Amino acid sequence: MAETASRSEASGAADPAVARGTGWPPAERRAGPARLYAALDLGTNNCRLLVAEPRGRGFRVVDAFSRIVRLGEGVAASGRLSEPAMARTIEALKICRRKLTDRRVERARLVATEACRAAANGDAFIARVRDEAGLELEIVTRETEARLAVAGCASLVDRVGDGALLFDIGGGSSEIAWIDLTRRPSRPGSGLSRSIRAWASLPLGVVTLAERHGGVAVDHDVYEAMVAEVAGHLGRLPEAEALDRAVAAGRLHLLGTSGTVTTLAGVHLGLERYDRRRVDGLWLDAGDVSAMIERIRGLDYAGRVASPCIGAERADLVVAGCAILEAIRRRWPCPRLRVADRGLREGILSELIAADRDGPEAAR
Repeated sequence: MAETASRSEASGAADPAVARGTGWPPAERRAGPARLYAALDLGTNNCRLLVAEPRGRGFRVVDAFSRIVRLGEGVAASGRLSEPAMARTIEALKICRRKLTDRRVERARLVATEACRAAANGDAFIARVRDEAGLELEIVTRETEARLAVAGCASLVDRVGDGALLFDIGGGSSEIAWIDLTRRPSRPGSGLSRSIRAWASLPLGVVTLAERHGGVAVDHDVYEAMVAEVAGHLGRLPEAEALDRAVAAGRLHLLGTSGTVTTLAGVHLGLERYDRRRVDGLWLDAGDVSAMIERIRGLDYAGRVASPCIGAERADLVVAGCAILEAIRRRWPCPRLRVADRGLREGILSELIAADRDGPEAAR
């Protein structure tokens, strides 16, 4: 069921974590021209870190780390994070800690999302991370996750049209946000997140959907069952019918940020090795997206493993991601989709830097 906004978030109050840089011990200002910032996103499937320095109104990435850890493996069935999943995630987080220390990062926000929100032992895991990896992780709400994704992808919204329907297909949940450029922003601050007209968090991601329906061998009936399950949640987006009408007018585009859409883009481009520079910002028309989904669905498990843009780590998850995307496209058939190889981490960095530069209210 879609989560509704909390009272404090709906009011647009400044996020205190942006101001204080939750998750990293305060450090004295170091000598030198560049202050470094970091953003860590611990999701159901991935652990990802960016370290950056401010550049103009943006930033330049100076270090990065990404590892598939599958923290949320089995949570949908057991309700708990498993010991193997926690152990391998902590090992990845120790690498992140070393990078933060070696780079002498001064300001960071380190967030955990759906796996830790959903698991009964999520808080205990956060305490274990503090003890074993020396990091203070913050379990963010679903609305905060959606807002940060919007902030991270803001530059890819086509300002000529009426807005975009942004979706972030995660491992344990999927966030959807309607960015409406036709209305006066209702939130304080200067970021595009002010223009979010409606948002929802679906309790379905590639890991949870694949575990429920199977991700190795997916025939037509299983795939359609996946699509139908996701479709059953889409009507819970606030103002869904208004969004139906806006999409029908033809001036909205889809904006996707997730491994699913970047994989589709890589397959579409025929990349022998994934290249972010060619994928990030790529436009695909509806026919391109349909063709890529059918191409991936036509591969057996071995074929997906052999694909350079899918590989063994995503081979059992990518069809579930296609099903989530297909449900969104069937409900809201926008003629174009823009691919974003960016999202929550970039949103965190943008807000941290903006808060230091312009004050915490401006970050929102």
